[in-house]
Amino acid sequence: MIAVAAIAIIAIAFAIGGVSRDGESASSNLGQQSVSSLERRLTTIDGNLHSLAKPSMRTGVGAVGYRSLPQSDQNQAQWIKIELAEEVVIDQIVLVPAIWRDSNGGFRADGFPLEFIVRVGSDNDEEAEGTIVASYSANDSLLPRVAPVVVSFPAIVARWVRVEASVLSTRGWDGKHILQMAEIFVFSGQQNVALHQRVYVSSCDPDSLGTPRHKNYLVDGFVPYLMDASDGEQSLAFVGKAGSGESPTITIDLESTRRLNGIRLHAIDLSDTVPQAKPEDFGIPRRMIVEGANRADFSDAKPLMEYRVESAFDAGPIIMRRFPDVKCRYVRFVATEPYDISSAASPQETAIGFAEIEILCDGWNLAMGKTSSANFLPMSRLRSLTTLTDGYNLYGRILPIRQWFGELARRHDLETERPRIAAELKQRYQLQKANLNRLRWMVGLLVFVVACTIGVERVMRRRALIKTREQIAADLHDELGANLHAIGLLGDLAQTATESPERLKEMLIRIRELTQRSGAAARYCTNMLESEGLFGDLVDDMQRTSARFLADMDHQLTFEGEDLLRRLKPPIRVGLLLFYKECLTNILRHAHATRVSTCLKTDSNELRLMVTDNGCGLSESQPEQIPKSLRRRAHLLGAKVSAIESADSGTTVTLHLRLNRITVI
Repeated sequence: MIAVAAIAIIAIAFAIGGVSRDGESASSNLGQQSVSSLERRLTTIDGNLHSLAKPSMRTGVGAVGYRSLPQSDQNQAQWIKIELAEEVVIDQIVLVPAIWRDSNGGFRADGFPLEFIVRVGSDNDEEAEGTIVASYSANDSLLPRVAPVVVSFPAIVARWVRVEASVLSTRGWDGKHILQMAEIFVFSGQQNVALHQRVYVSSCDPDSLGTPRHKNYLVDGFVPYLMDASDGEQSLAFVGKAGSGESPTITIDLESTRRLNGIRLHAIDLSDTVPQAKPEDFGIPRRMIVEGANRADFSDAKPLMEYRVESAFDAGPIIMRRFPDVKCRYVRFVATEPYDISSAASPQETAIGFAEIEILCDGWNLAMGKTSSANFLPMSRLRSLTTLTDGYNLYGRILPIRQWFGELARRHDLETERPRIAAELKQRYQLQKANLNRLRWMVGLLVFVVACTIGVERVMRRRALIKTREQIAADLHDELGANLHAIGLLGDLAQTATESPERLKEMLIRIRELTQRSGAAARYCTNMLESEGLFGDLVDDMQRTSARFLADMDHQLTFEGEDLLRRLKPPIRVGLLLFYKECLTNILRHAHATRVSTCLKTDSNELRLMVTDNGCGLSESQPEQIPKSLRRRAHLLGAKVSAIESADSGTTVTLHLRLNRITVI
């Protein structure tokens, strides 16, 4: 019983917990994962985040990117097309969103499309649809974000790239629908083949030239981020001073003739104060010529490119340029118009400086660790020429551009996933806590139930013991008492029959039978049903009993429903016989009767036993009306007993027993 109670309570507890969990987490696929797998995933995310670049935002003035004309309907399609210089194999496109500072939510993408596709095409299908390499809908949840969207696909030959926005988002400050982006990179391996290529758009402000928002700024190489890698040592930028009229020169020896087709100039580190102490283009020459040569004296110099700063929109943290392939060993940077830092204290003074100079071949830096020289001195011994090619900036390691964007996009995905996992884990922990509280209550309830069960079992055992004792006492009283009384009567009759040997012999035989029966009853007093021959057919037993007890009286015994009487269960038959014996014993002892009648009636619903005598009645012999022995036997049978005076001043004792499945076979 205790085990059943415990199993039931525990099953209820787990059923409650299981139902709660199903209702709370079925809405998310995270709900199908175990707590340990979610914890491992969270640990993995945290570890990956520590190894990824961070989207640190640039400051100051610069080109923002492209912005379409505002549209009244968000479903007004807008597009951007970049025409490449030639057909080239590409495998990745990076879309850099324009960033807006939200007064409530901080930095976020502004005007980035909700739904769009990316097509690429070659010369052969310039007027055709091209090939769709990516398609995004609002269900992809690209927004909100500040990180670039990296579109990777199998390598394909392309001559143009087209971004088609079918559902526009709103810009932050007035809620109008626009298409806006900061930059588009098209990668062929590590090389950005979209740099400074021709751009076509569906709509633009005709007066945007000279403003920070123009279609050409989509391919100028400037992005709204500072390169902030997760690893590497900090390195201070090289900055030197020169006098007015001088042309400061920096030369890098690649140590062997190499094929070159691009450069990347990293602007010097700005102060880490807010506001910053220097402008963003500090140290960048207003005009600079880049030359290549195979001889150290540059007697065979070839011009590679010319860089000019016409406005604040022509400079940024990373200046990217491409030029046709050329082979050379030495590269020289000549600042024909250095950055002017003249002041009243230092008139006619100029400066030039960079955090890093990358000389590229198909996007790979060949200048890493190479020797550099200059015809001017650094401002400080901490800002030496070696920092120009050490591969580090103020924040750490300088990454390849494609890897940098990949890490920014990966960080965005992980930072978007992490709160969902953390929220799911929090919900799981709360559920576990609630289940633990439930379990505590269940354990307490189980202890209470066990204690109650033990108490109830003890009470039941005690009652069973008392009932057994009562049963044994009643059986002994009713069986042995009746037999002994009968033996005494037969003994009296035997004394009067001394002159009749036959009658005396009969009396002695009957006395012998009663003594044997009493011995058997004594031996099997704990369970008289175990004694063979002690109790058999109820009708026969009652007839023999009345014949023994009422041998010298006028007695009548009638039965109704004998078939049903034979179907009574043995304990009921034994109880009825003993009740009948006790009735006869009381008549012989107390009633002084000369006539006794017995009627046993039964049907499918009840049994009624009526014993009537013509004795002195109950008023004189039994003040309590019903003898205690009869009440006890009726109680053991689960029956009701009553006693009334009969018509001839005697007594009628009636036993009423309801029949059911428990009493009838």
